[in-house]
Amino acid sequence: MRKDRNTMQVPDISKHFAQSSHLKEHLITYREKSYKCQLCLKSFAQSGNLKVHIRTHTGEKPYKCQSCQKSFSSSNHLNIHMTTHNGDKPYKCQLCQKSYARDHILKAHMRSHTEDTPYKCLLCLKSFARGYHLNMHMRTHTGDKPHKCLLCLKSFARHGDLKRHMRSHTGERPYKCQLCEKSFAQGGDLSAHIRTHTGEKPYKCLLCLKSFAKGGKLNSHMRTHTGEKQKPYKCLLCQKSFAQRCDLSAHMRTHTGEKPYKCRLCQKSFAHGCGLKAHTRTHTGERPYECQLCQKSFAQRWDLSAHMRTHTGEKPYKCLLCLKSFAHGSGLKAHTRTHTGERPYKCQLCQKAFAQRGDLSAHIRTHTGDKPYKCLLCHKSFVKGSKLNSHMRTHTGEKSYKCLLCQKSFAQCGDLSTHVRTLSGEKSYICEICNKAFTQIGNLDLHRDTHETEKQHTYNKLYIKHSSSAKDLELHSRIQPQDMKMESESSANMSQDAKLTLEKSFGCGLCGGMFEIEQEFLIHCSDIFVN
Repeated sequence: MRKDRNTMQVPDISKHFAQSSHLKEHLITYREKSYKCQLCLKSFAQSGNLKVHIRTHTGEKPYKCQSCQKSFSSSNHLNIHMTTHNGDKPYKCQLCQKSYARDHILKAHMRSHTEDTPYKCLLCLKSFARGYHLNMHMRTHTGDKPHKCLLCLKSFARHGDLKRHMRSHTGERPYKCQLCEKSFAQGGDLSAHIRTHTGEKPYKCLLCLKSFAKGGKLNSHMRTHTGEKQKPYKCLLCQKSFAQRCDLSAHMRTHTGEKPYKCRLCQKSFAHGCGLKAHTRTHTGERPYECQLCQKSFAQRWDLSAHMRTHTGEKPYKCLLCLKSFAHGSGLKAHTRTHTGERPYKCQLCQKAFAQRGDLSAHIRTHTGDKPYKCLLCHKSFVKGSKLNSHMRTHTGEKSYKCLLCQKSFAQCGDLSTHVRTLSGEKSYICEICNKAFTQIGNLDLHRDTHETEKQHTYNKLYIKHSSSAKDLELHSRIQPQDMKMESESSANMSQDAKLTLEKSFGCGLCGGMFEIEQEFLIHCSDIFVN
Protein backbone atom coordinates (compact mmCIF):
# COMPACT_ATOMS: atom_id res chain seq x y z
CA MET A 1 0.00 0.00 0.00
CA ARG A 2 1.25 3.53 -0.79
CA LYS A 3 2.49 5.54 2.14
CA ASP A 4 2.60 9.28 2.69
CA ARG A 5 3.55 11.39 5.68
CA ASN A 6 0.22 10.76 7.42
CA THR A 7 -0.03 7.00 6.97
CA MET A 8 1.57 3.86 8.27
CA GLN A 9 1.92 0.45 6.60
CA VAL A 10 -1.33 -1.48 7.10
CA PRO A 11 -0.72 -5.07 8.26
CA ASP A 12 -1.75 -7.89 6.00
CA ILE A 13 -5.12 -8.80 7.55
CA SER A 14 -8.24 -10.33 6.07
CA LYS A 15 -10.80 -8.05 7.73
CA HIS A 16 -13.88 -7.37 5.59
CA PHE A 17 -16.37 -4.50 5.63
CA ALA A 18 -19.85 -4.18 4.20
CA GLN A 19 -19.42 -0.50 3.32
CA SER A 20 -16.46 1.46 1.95
CA SER A 21 -17.00 4.16 4.58
CA HIS A 22 -16.42 1.57 7.30
CA LEU A 23 -13.18 0.50 5.66
CA LYS A 24 -12.14 4.15 5.55
CA GLU A 25 -12.86 4.54 9.27
CA HIS A 26 -10.92 1.36 9.99
CA LEU A 27 -7.83 2.53 8.08
CA ILE A 28 -7.74 5.69 10.17
CA THR A 29 -6.91 3.58 13.22
CA TYR A 30 -3.50 2.86 11.64
CA ARG A 31 -2.63 6.50 10.96
CA GLU A 32 -0.36 8.58 13.15
CA LYS A 33 -2.13 10.59 15.85
CA SER A 34 -0.49 13.91 15.22
CA TYR A 35 -3.29 16.16 16.53
CA LYS A 36 -2.90 16.62 20.31
CA CYS A 37 -5.28 18.23 22.80
CA GLN A 38 -3.38 20.85 24.82
CA LEU A 39 -5.69 20.40 27.83
CA CYS A 40 -5.46 16.65 28.42
CA LEU A 41 -2.71 15.67 25.91
CA LYS A 42 -4.96 13.12 24.19
CA SER A 43 -3.98 12.54 20.53
CA PHE A 44 -6.08 12.07 17.40
CA ALA A 45 -5.48 11.00 13.80
CA GLN A 46 -7.77 13.67 12.31
CA SER A 47 -8.20 17.35 13.06
CA GLY A 48 -11.99 16.94 13.03
CA ASN A 49 -11.82 14.41 15.84
CA LEU A 50 -9.70 16.79 17.89
CA LYS A 51 -12.21 19.57 17.28
CA VAL A 52 -15.07 17.37 18.54
CA HIS A 53 -12.99 16.28 21.54
CA ILE A 54 -12.25 19.86 22.63
CA ARG A 55 -15.99 20.37 23.03
CA THR A 56 -15.91 17.88 25.93
CA HIS A 57 -13.79 20.48 27.75
CA THR A 58 -15.68 23.59 26.66
CA GLY A 59 -19.15 22.08 26.89
CA GLU A 60 -20.06 23.39 23.44
CA LYS A 61 -22.93 21.53 21.76
CA PRO A 62 -23.65 23.11 18.38
CA TYR A 63 -25.85 20.32 16.95
CA LYS A 64 -29.47 20.57 18.13
CA CYS A 65 -32.32 18.10 17.65
CA GLN A 66 -35.31 19.89 16.10
CA SER A 67 -37.75 17.50 17.74
CA CYS A 68 -36.76 17.78 21.42
CA GLN A 69 -34.19 20.64 21.38
CA LYS A 70 -31.52 18.40 22.90
CA SER A 71 -27.98 19.43 21.89
CA PHE A 72 -24.90 17.39 20.97
CA SER A 73 -21.19 18.02 20.51
CA SER A 74 -20.97 16.16 17.16
CA SER A 75 -23.22 15.56 14.17
CA ASN A 76 -22.64 11.83 14.54
CA HIS A 77 -24.13 11.86 18.04
CA LEU A 78 -27.11 13.85 16.75
CA ASN A 79 -27.70 11.26 14.00
CA ILE A 80 -27.64 8.44 16.55
CA HIS A 81 -30.05 10.39 18.77
CA MET A 82 -32.51 10.92 15.89
CA THR A 83 -33.12 7.18 15.75
CA THR A 84 -34.83 7.49 19.18
CA HIS A 85 -37.47 9.67 17.49
CA ASN A 86 -37.96 7.86 14.19
CA GLY A 87 -37.50 4.41 15.72
CA ASP A 88 -35.25 3.34 12.85
CA LYS A 89 -33.30 0.22 13.87
CA PRO A 90 -32.26 -1.50 10.65
CA TYR A 91 -29.68 -3.85 12.17
CA LYS A 92 -31.41 -6.98 13.51
CA CYS A 93 -29.91 -9.93 15.38
CA GLN A 94 -30.86 -13.17 13.59
CA LEU A 95 -30.68 -15.16 16.83
CA CYS A 96 -32.93 -13.15 19.15
CA GLN A 97 -34.53 -10.67 16.69
CA LYS A 98 -33.36 -7.68 18.75
CA SER A 99 -32.81 -4.57 16.59
CA TYR A 100 -30.22 -1.79 16.75
CA ALA A 101 -29.70 1.61 15.15
CA ARG A 102 -25.98 1.06 14.45
CA ASP A 103 -24.20 -1.95 12.96
CA HIS A 104 -21.30 -1.83 15.42
CA ILE A 105 -23.76 -2.09 18.31
CA LEU A 106 -25.25 -5.20 16.66
CA LYS A 107 -21.75 -6.62 16.24
CA ALA A 108 -21.02 -6.07 19.93
CA HIS A 109 -24.39 -7.65 20.81
CA MET A 110 -23.60 -10.75 18.76
CA ARG A 111 -20.71 -11.48 21.10
CA SER A 112 -23.23 -11.94 23.92
CA HIS A 113 -24.39 -15.04 22.02
CA THR A 114 -20.98 -16.32 20.99
CA GLU A 115 -19.24 -15.27 24.24
CA ASP A 116 -16.44 -13.92 22.05
CA THR A 117 -14.22 -11.54 24.04
CA PRO A 118 -11.29 -10.73 21.73
CA TYR A 119 -9.99 -7.72 23.66
CA LYS A 120 -7.72 -8.92 26.48
CA CYS A 121 -6.03 -6.94 29.23
CA LEU A 122 -2.31 -7.83 29.31
CA LEU A 123 -2.07 -6.97 33.02
CA CYS A 124 -4.85 -9.10 34.51
CA LEU A 125 -5.86 -11.17 31.44
CA LYS A 126 -9.50 -10.09 31.75
CA SER A 127 -11.28 -10.17 28.35
CA PHE A 128 -13.87 -7.87 26.83
CA ALA A 129 -16.25 -7.98 23.88
CA ARG A 130 -15.53 -4.39 22.84
CA GLY A 131 -12.32 -2.41 22.53
CA TYR A 132 -13.96 0.55 24.29
CA HIS A 133 -14.60 -1.56 27.37
CA LEU A 134 -10.96 -2.64 27.41
CA ASN A 135 -9.85 0.99 27.22
CA MET A 136 -12.10 1.88 30.16
CA HIS A 137 -10.83 -1.14 32.09
CA MET A 138 -7.21 -0.09 31.63
CA ARG A 139 -7.91 3.05 33.62
CA THR A 140 -8.59 0.88 36.67
CA HIS A 141 -4.91 -0.09 36.45
CA THR A 142 -3.47 3.30 35.54
CA GLY A 143 -5.83 5.38 37.71
CA ASP A 144 -6.32 7.75 34.76
CA LYS A 145 -9.36 10.02 35.21
CA PRO A 146 -9.22 12.51 32.32
CA HIS A 147 -12.77 13.88 32.64
CA LYS A 148 -12.98 16.62 35.30
CA CYS A 149 -16.01 18.46 36.65
CA LEU A 150 -15.38 22.22 36.39
CA LEU A 151 -17.74 22.93 39.32
CA CYS A 152 -16.35 20.65 42.04
CA LEU A 153 -13.13 19.46 40.32
CA LYS A 154 -14.05 15.80 40.79
CA SER A 155 -12.48 13.56 38.10
CA PHE A 156 -13.89 10.55 36.26
CA ALA A 157 -12.49 7.76 34.11
CA ARG A 158 -15.36 7.94 31.61
CA HIS A 159 -17.07 10.87 29.95
CA GLY A 160 -20.45 9.26 30.58
CA ASP A 161 -19.74 9.23 34.32
CA LEU A 162 -18.92 12.95 34.21
CA LYS A 163 -22.11 13.62 32.28
CA ARG A 164 -24.19 11.78 34.88
CA HIS A 165 -22.34 13.55 37.69
CA MET A 166 -23.17 16.98 36.23
CA ARG A 167 -26.84 16.23 36.77
CA SER A 168 -26.19 16.14 40.52
CA HIS A 169 -25.35 19.86 40.18
CA THR A 170 -28.04 20.83 37.69
CA GLY A 171 -30.83 18.56 38.98
CA GLU A 172 -31.59 17.58 35.38
CA ARG A 173 -33.75 14.45 34.98
CA PRO A 174 -34.11 14.00 31.22
CA TYR A 175 -35.46 10.44 31.25
CA LYS A 176 -39.22 10.44 31.89
CA CYS A 177 -41.52 7.44 32.29
CA GLN A 178 -44.46 7.71 29.87
CA LEU A 179 -46.65 5.63 32.20
CA CYS A 180 -46.36 7.50 35.51
CA GLU A 181 -44.44 10.70 34.57
CA LYS A 182 -41.62 9.86 37.01
CA SER A 183 -38.26 11.27 35.88
CA PHE A 184 -34.73 9.92 36.19
CA ALA A 185 -31.21 11.28 35.80
CA GLN A 186 -29.96 8.14 34.03
CA GLY A 187 -31.39 6.10 31.18
CA GLY A 188 -30.55 2.85 32.95
CA ASP A 189 -32.64 3.89 35.95
CA LEU A 190 -35.59 4.62 33.64
CA SER A 191 -35.23 1.21 31.96
CA ALA A 192 -35.17 -0.52 35.36
CA HIS A 193 -38.17 1.54 36.50
CA ILE A 194 -40.25 0.63 33.45
CA ARG A 195 -39.84 -3.04 34.40
CA THR A 196 -41.74 -2.30 37.62
CA HIS A 197 -44.72 -1.59 35.33
CA THR A 198 -44.20 -4.44 32.87
CA GLY A 199 -42.87 -7.05 35.31
CA GLU A 200 -40.14 -7.90 32.79
CA LYS A 201 -37.03 -9.65 34.12
CA PRO A 202 -34.69 -9.98 31.13
CA TYR A 203 -31.56 -11.04 33.03
CA LYS A 204 -31.74 -14.83 33.40
CA CYS A 205 -29.30 -17.13 35.16
CA LEU A 206 -28.35 -19.92 32.76
CA LEU A 207 -27.65 -22.31 35.64
CA CYS A 208 -30.87 -22.13 37.68
CA LEU A 209 -33.06 -20.09 35.26
CA LYS A 210 -33.85 -17.49 37.93
CA SER A 211 -34.62 -14.08 36.37
CA PHE A 212 -33.78 -10.56 37.47
CA ALA A 213 -34.88 -7.05 36.51
CA LYS A 214 -31.35 -5.62 36.77
CA GLY A 215 -28.05 -6.89 35.42
CA GLY A 216 -26.30 -6.00 38.68
CA LYS A 217 -28.63 -8.33 40.58
CA LEU A 218 -27.81 -11.16 38.18
CA ASN A 219 -24.08 -10.56 38.66
CA SER A 220 -24.49 -10.76 42.42
CA HIS A 221 -26.58 -13.91 42.06
CA MET A 222 -23.98 -15.61 39.85
CA ARG A 223 -21.50 -15.49 42.72
CA THR A 224 -23.68 -17.97 44.60
CA HIS A 225 -22.96 -20.50 41.82
CA THR A 226 -19.33 -19.74 41.09
CA GLY A 227 -18.26 -19.67 44.72
CA GLU A 228 -16.75 -16.25 44.12
CA LYS A 229 -16.61 -14.06 47.19
CA GLN A 230 -20.11 -12.69 47.84
CA LYS A 231 -18.75 -9.22 48.61
CA PRO A 232 -15.66 -8.79 46.41
CA TYR A 233 -15.34 -5.00 46.79
CA LYS A 234 -13.40 -4.19 49.96
CA CYS A 235 -12.76 -0.82 51.59
CA LEU A 236 -9.00 -0.44 52.10
CA LEU A 237 -9.56 1.84 55.12
CA CYS A 238 -11.89 -0.26 57.31
CA GLN A 239 -11.89 -3.64 55.49
CA LYS A 240 -15.68 -3.60 55.09
CA SER A 241 -16.81 -5.54 51.99
CA PHE A 242 -19.60 -4.88 49.50
CA ALA A 243 -21.37 -6.86 46.79
CA GLN A 244 -21.35 -4.03 44.24
CA ARG A 245 -18.79 -1.39 43.28
CA CYS A 246 -21.34 1.42 43.56
CA ASP A 247 -22.00 0.45 47.19
CA LEU A 248 -18.27 0.69 47.93
CA SER A 249 -18.13 4.12 46.25
CA ALA A 250 -21.02 5.32 48.41
CA HIS A 251 -19.36 3.88 51.52
CA MET A 252 -16.10 5.72 50.84
CA ARG A 253 -17.92 9.00 51.40
CA THR A 254 -18.32 8.05 55.08
CA HIS A 255 -14.52 8.28 55.29
CA THR A 256 -13.96 11.32 53.08
CA GLY A 257 -17.01 13.29 54.26
CA GLU A 258 -17.82 14.10 50.65
CA LYS A 259 -21.41 15.24 50.03
CA PRO A 260 -21.75 15.81 46.28
CA TYR A 261 -25.57 15.94 46.14
CA LYS A 262 -26.78 19.47 46.90
CA CYS A 263 -30.36 20.73 47.29
CA ARG A 264 -30.99 23.64 44.92
CA LEU A 265 -33.58 25.15 47.28
CA CYS A 266 -31.72 25.26 50.61
CA GLN A 267 -28.14 24.29 49.59
CA LYS A 268 -28.07 21.37 52.05
CA SER A 269 -25.70 18.62 50.87
CA PHE A 270 -25.96 14.84 51.02
CA ALA A 271 -23.56 11.93 50.58
CA HIS A 272 -26.06 9.88 48.55
CA GLY A 273 -28.54 10.69 45.80
CA CYS A 274 -31.31 8.90 47.68
CA GLY A 275 -30.72 11.23 50.65
CA LEU A 276 -31.20 14.28 48.42
CA LYS A 277 -34.28 12.73 46.86
CA ALA A 278 -35.82 12.10 50.29
CA HIS A 279 -34.91 15.60 51.45
CA THR A 280 -36.49 17.23 48.38
CA ARG A 281 -39.87 15.89 49.51
CA THR A 282 -39.65 18.08 52.62
CA HIS A 283 -39.89 21.05 50.22
CA THR A 284 -42.48 19.65 47.81
CA GLY A 285 -44.64 17.88 50.41
CA GLU A 286 -44.77 14.82 48.17
CA ARG A 287 -45.87 11.61 49.94
CA PRO A 288 -45.86 8.87 47.29
CA TYR A 289 -46.01 5.86 49.64
CA GLU A 290 -49.57 5.11 50.79
CA CYS A 291 -50.78 2.54 53.30
CA GLN A 292 -53.41 0.34 51.67
CA LEU A 293 -55.12 -0.29 55.03
CA CYS A 294 -55.66 3.24 56.37
CA GLN A 295 -54.66 5.40 53.35
CA LYS A 296 -52.03 7.28 55.38
CA SER A 297 -49.21 8.56 53.14
CA PHE A 298 -45.48 8.81 53.73
CA ALA A 299 -42.56 10.56 52.08
CA GLN A 300 -40.19 7.59 52.50
CA ARG A 301 -40.63 3.90 51.73
CA TRP A 302 -39.05 2.85 55.05
CA ASP A 303 -41.52 5.06 56.95
CA LEU A 304 -44.36 3.13 55.28
CA SER A 305 -42.70 -0.18 56.18
CA ALA A 306 -42.38 0.94 59.79
CA HIS A 307 -46.00 2.15 59.80
CA MET A 308 -47.29 -1.21 58.56
CA ARG A 309 -46.05 -2.76 61.80
CA THR A 310 -48.62 -0.68 63.69
CA HIS A 311 -51.25 -2.74 61.83
CA THR A 312 -49.55 -6.13 61.97
CA GLY A 313 -48.08 -5.76 65.47
CA GLU A 314 -44.78 -7.15 64.17
CA LYS A 315 -41.76 -6.40 66.37
CA PRO A 316 -38.73 -7.98 64.68
CA TYR A 317 -36.04 -6.24 66.77
CA LYS A 318 -35.44 -8.15 70.03
CA CYS A 319 -33.22 -7.21 72.97
CA LEU A 320 -30.83 -10.06 73.78
CA LEU A 321 -30.68 -9.09 77.46
CA CYS A 322 -34.37 -8.88 78.42
CA LEU A 323 -36.00 -10.28 75.25
CA LYS A 324 -38.17 -7.17 74.86
CA SER A 325 -39.16 -6.62 71.22
CA PHE A 326 -39.43 -3.45 69.15
CA ALA A 327 -41.00 -2.49 65.85
CA HIS A 328 -38.02 -0.34 64.83
CA GLY A 329 -34.27 -0.81 64.98
CA SER A 330 -33.88 2.69 66.44
CA GLY A 331 -36.21 1.70 69.29
CA LEU A 332 -34.02 -1.29 70.14
CA LYS A 333 -30.87 0.84 69.98
CA ALA A 334 -32.35 3.40 72.38
CA HIS A 335 -33.64 0.64 74.69
CA THR A 336 -30.21 -1.03 74.87
CA ARG A 337 -28.88 2.12 76.53
CA THR A 338 -31.23 1.50 79.46
CA HIS A 339 -29.12 -1.60 80.13
CA THR A 340 -25.71 -0.08 79.48
CA GLY A 341 -26.48 3.32 80.99
CA GLU A 342 -24.86 4.96 77.97
CA ARG A 343 -25.80 8.61 77.45
CA PRO A 344 -23.69 9.78 74.50
CA TYR A 345 -25.51 13.06 73.81
CA LYS A 346 -24.39 15.84 76.19
CA CYS A 347 -25.73 19.38 76.51
CA GLN A 348 -22.87 21.89 76.18
CA LEU A 349 -24.74 24.43 78.32
CA CYS A 350 -25.50 22.40 81.46
CA GLN A 351 -23.61 19.12 80.82
CA LYS A 352 -26.80 17.07 81.16
CA ALA A 353 -26.52 13.86 79.11
CA PHE A 354 -29.15 11.96 77.13
CA ALA A 355 -29.49 8.52 75.60
CA GLN A 356 -31.08 9.82 72.39
CA ARG A 357 -30.19 12.71 70.08
CA GLY A 358 -33.83 13.80 69.82
CA ASP A 359 -34.05 14.17 73.60
CA LEU A 360 -30.95 16.39 73.59
CA SER A 361 -32.41 18.56 70.81
CA ALA A 362 -35.65 18.94 72.77
CA HIS A 363 -33.69 19.70 75.96
CA ILE A 364 -31.66 22.47 74.30
CA ARG A 365 -34.93 24.21 73.51
CA THR A 366 -35.57 24.50 77.26
CA HIS A 367 -32.51 26.80 77.27
CA THR A 368 -33.38 28.71 74.11
CA GLY A 369 -37.17 28.74 74.55
CA ASP A 370 -37.52 27.69 70.94
CA LYS A 371 -40.80 25.97 70.01
CA PRO A 372 -40.47 25.32 66.27
CA TYR A 373 -43.45 23.00 65.86
CA LYS A 374 -46.55 25.17 65.38
CA CYS A 375 -50.17 24.08 64.90
CA LEU A 376 -51.57 25.76 61.78
CA LEU A 377 -55.12 25.58 63.17
CA CYS A 378 -54.77 27.15 66.62
CA HIS A 379 -51.17 28.45 66.43
CA LYS A 380 -50.11 26.61 69.58
CA SER A 381 -46.38 25.82 69.55
CA PHE A 382 -44.47 22.77 70.79
CA VAL A 383 -40.89 21.82 71.60
CA LYS A 384 -41.17 18.37 69.99
CA GLY A 385 -42.68 17.27 66.68
CA SER A 386 -44.26 14.28 68.42
CA LYS A 387 -46.14 16.66 70.74
CA LEU A 388 -47.48 18.54 67.72
CA ASN A 389 -48.58 15.27 66.09
CA SER A 390 -50.42 14.30 69.28
CA HIS A 391 -51.98 17.74 69.49
CA MET A 392 -53.22 17.60 65.88
CA ARG A 393 -55.35 14.60 66.76
CA THR A 394 -57.37 16.80 69.11
CA HIS A 395 -58.43 18.70 65.99
CA THR A 396 -58.88 15.78 63.59
CA GLY A 397 -60.23 13.24 66.07
CA GLU A 398 -57.97 10.65 64.45
CA LYS A 399 -57.42 7.44 66.41
CA SER A 400 -54.88 5.50 64.39
CA TYR A 401 -53.68 3.13 67.14
CA LYS A 402 -56.00 0.11 67.26
CA CYS A 403 -55.97 -2.72 69.78
CA LEU A 404 -55.75 -6.06 67.97
CA LEU A 405 -57.52 -7.81 70.87
CA CYS A 406 -60.69 -5.74 71.21
CA GLN A 407 -60.48 -3.36 68.19
CA LYS A 408 -60.64 -0.30 70.46
CA SER A 409 -58.83 2.71 68.95
CA PHE A 410 -56.65 5.36 70.58
CA ALA A 411 -55.23 8.71 69.54
CA GLN A 412 -51.89 8.13 71.28
CA CYS A 413 -49.51 5.17 71.06
CA GLY A 414 -48.88 5.39 74.81
CA ASP A 415 -52.61 5.07 75.51
CA LEU A 416 -52.72 1.91 73.40
CA SER A 417 -49.73 0.48 75.30
CA THR A 418 -51.43 1.21 78.62
CA HIS A 419 -54.67 -0.36 77.39
CA VAL A 420 -52.88 -3.53 76.27
CA ARG A 421 -51.30 -3.87 79.73
CA THR A 422 -54.71 -3.63 81.38
CA LEU A 423 -55.93 -6.51 79.22
CA SER A 424 -52.83 -8.65 79.66
CA GLY A 425 -52.48 -7.90 83.39
CA GLU A 426 -48.86 -6.81 82.88
CA LYS A 427 -47.60 -4.51 85.65
CA SER A 428 -44.27 -3.07 84.59
CA TYR A 429 -43.97 -0.24 87.14
CA ILE A 430 -42.81 -1.45 90.59
CA CYS A 431 -42.56 0.56 93.82
CA GLU A 432 -39.01 0.36 95.15
CA ILE A 433 -40.27 0.72 98.76
CA CYS A 434 -42.94 -1.98 99.03
CA ASN A 435 -42.56 -3.80 95.66
CA LYS A 436 -46.19 -3.17 94.73
CA ALA A 437 -46.64 -3.25 90.92
CA PHE A 438 -48.77 -1.02 88.68
CA THR A 439 -49.92 -0.95 85.07
CA GLN A 440 -49.32 2.78 84.61
CA ILE A 441 -46.45 4.99 85.76
CA GLY A 442 -48.94 7.65 86.86
CA ASN A 443 -50.48 5.22 89.32
CA LEU A 444 -47.02 4.41 90.66
CA ASP A 445 -46.36 8.13 91.23
CA LEU A 446 -49.64 8.45 93.15
CA HIS A 447 -48.74 5.38 95.21
CA ARG A 448 -45.34 6.83 96.15
CA ASP A 449 -47.14 9.86 97.57
CA THR A 450 -48.92 7.54 100.02
CA HIS A 451 -45.53 6.54 101.44
CA GLU A 452 -44.57 10.19 101.89
CA THR A 453 -47.95 10.91 103.51
CA GLU A 454 -47.63 7.94 105.86
CA LYS A 455 -44.10 8.99 106.81
CA GLN A 456 -45.11 12.58 107.53
CA HIS A 457 -48.16 11.36 109.48
CA THR A 458 -45.90 9.17 111.64
CA TYR A 459 -43.54 12.07 112.33
CA ASN A 460 -46.36 14.43 113.27
CA LYS A 461 -48.03 11.80 115.46
CA LEU A 462 -44.73 11.21 117.25
CA TYR A 463 -44.09 14.91 117.87
CA ILE A 464 -47.66 15.50 119.06
CA LYS A 465 -47.16 12.65 121.53
CA HIS A 466 -43.75 13.78 122.89
CA SER A 467 -43.55 17.53 122.26
CA SER A 468 -43.49 19.77 125.27
CA SER A 469 -45.17 22.55 123.32
CA ALA A 470 -46.85 23.33 120.03
CA LYS A 471 -43.83 25.52 119.22
CA ASP A 472 -41.58 22.44 118.97
CA LEU A 473 -43.97 20.77 116.52
CA GLU A 474 -44.12 23.92 114.40
CA LEU A 475 -40.30 24.10 114.35
CA HIS A 476 -40.02 20.44 113.30
CA SER A 477 -42.64 20.76 110.58
CA ARG A 478 -40.91 23.84 109.20
CA ILE A 479 -37.34 22.47 109.20
CA GLN A 480 -37.55 18.70 108.74
CA PRO A 481 -39.37 18.34 105.35
CA GLN A 482 -37.26 21.08 103.76
CA ASP A 483 -33.98 19.57 104.91
CA MET A 484 -35.04 16.11 103.78
CA LYS A 485 -35.99 17.45 100.36
CA MET A 486 -32.62 19.18 99.97
CA GLU A 487 -30.82 15.97 100.90
CA SER A 488 -32.88 14.00 98.36
CA GLU A 489 -32.27 16.45 95.49
CA SER A 490 -28.54 16.81 96.07
CA SER A 491 -27.86 13.08 96.43
CA ALA A 492 -28.50 12.46 92.75
CA ASN A 493 -25.45 14.53 91.78
CA MET A 494 -23.08 13.35 94.54
CA SER A 495 -20.01 11.13 94.11
CA GLN A 496 -20.22 7.45 95.04
CA ASP A 497 -18.49 8.05 98.41
CA ALA A 498 -20.90 10.84 99.23
CA LYS A 499 -23.86 8.62 98.28
CA LEU A 500 -22.65 5.97 100.74
CA THR A 501 -22.74 8.63 103.45
CA LEU A 502 -26.21 9.76 102.42
CA GLU A 503 -27.58 6.25 102.71
CA LYS A 504 -28.28 7.51 106.25
CA SER A 505 -31.18 9.41 104.78
CA PHE A 506 -33.19 10.16 107.97
CA GLY A 507 -32.01 13.53 109.35
CA CYS A 508 -33.06 15.29 112.52
CA GLY A 509 -33.97 18.92 111.90
CA LEU A 510 -33.09 19.91 115.48
CA CYS A 511 -29.66 18.42 116.10
CA GLY A 512 -28.48 17.53 112.57
CA GLY A 513 -28.01 13.83 113.34
CA MET A 514 -28.34 11.29 110.45
CA PHE A 515 -29.83 7.77 110.67
CA GLU A 516 -29.92 4.85 108.23
CA ILE A 517 -32.94 3.09 109.74
CA GLU A 518 -36.20 4.92 110.13
CA GLN A 519 -37.05 3.23 113.45
CA GLU A 520 -33.75 4.42 114.99
CA PHE A 521 -34.54 7.93 113.79
CA LEU A 522 -37.98 7.82 115.44
CA ILE A 523 -36.49 6.60 118.73
CA HIS A 524 -33.93 9.44 118.59
CA CYS A 525 -36.71 11.97 118.12
CA SER A 526 -38.58 10.47 121.10
CA ASP A 527 -35.51 10.78 123.30
CA ILE A 528 -35.02 14.44 122.37
CA PHE A 529 -38.54 15.40 123.33
CA VAL A 530 -38.63 13.18 126.41
CA ASN A 531 -35.42 14.82 127.67
